[in-house]
Amino acid sequence: MQKQSSRLALAAAGVTVVLWASAFVSIRSAGAAYSPGALALGRLLAGALVLGAVLLVRREGLPPRAAWPGIATSGLLWFGVYMVVLNWGEQEVDAGTAAMVVNIGPILIALLGARFLEESLPPRLLAGMAVSFAGAVTVGLSMSGGSGGHASVLGVALCLLAAMAYAGGVVAQKPALAHGSALQVTTFGCLVGAVACLPFAGQLVEEAGRAPLSATLNMVYLGVFPTALAFTTWAYALARTTAGRMGATTYAVPALVVALAWAFLGELPGPLTLAGGALCLAGVAVSRSRARAAVAAGAAEST
Repeated sequence: MQKQSSRLALAAAGVTVVLWASAFVSIRSAGAAYSPGALALGRLLAGALVLGAVLLVRREGLPPRAAWPGIATSGLLWFGVYMVVLNWGEQEVDAGTAAMVVNIGPILIALLGARFLEESLPPRLLAGMAVSFAGAVTVGLSMSGGSGGHASVLGVALCLLAAMAYAGGVVAQKPALAHGSALQVTTFGCLVGAVACLPFAGQLVEEAGRAPLSATLNMVYLGVFPTALAFTTWAYALARTTAGRMGATTYAVPALVVALAWAFLGELPGPLTLAGGALCLAGVAVSRSRARAAVAAGAAEST
């Protein structure tokens, strides 16, 4: 049963990674017609409608009171601040660079998880974080403009801020999942984020009236799949493992984003950016090597 649960959690994490990778490309497409705040609000409203409908069908109701501090904090930081700042940052950098810089978030998650969730920081995880951090720094310093990509100091700074909001939101969400279901925590976190973004409602209405259909469809896609579905599968997986380990899985996102951005946006980050991405992935390999060793040791002890 435990093995099956681990497989389901891994599959859920895989769904999240793929959909979040696609989000970076859709944000760039929708961002051509929608301002950062309006895009975030539209995405969150679409996600909240879908999640609310599923919650009603499943009759899960309100989460317990003990879950609300984590829901409110993660909703404000992750669903609110993160999405607005990420949308803004994506207008200043190419999609691949944005994903790679934002992915210092897993390092911050591991550090915050150790500090506030009392999660362990084994040597291999620390080594992996160091390698991945070097990759993130390389991406930030590259400021590449080659092969159709572009980046600015402001864009990289915004993506770094998004990473910090993302990390804070994940660490706040983890305790909430001990009291509420993945669907409850995601639904009400999304609602909190939507409420925080309501000041952008006027911009959303105005821009929706003149936006091309493709941009609006991209916004709806962001709400339904990378938000409603991917955040729920993330919460499901997070409830079954540590925040640090879940954060490490998202280092698969940059490689997918580069491929998607090249295929759909004609963007390819420059050599230094690609080198930074490779370092990020190398750090994941180092971090995950301990996980595999631990699994093997656990299997040996059980037999």
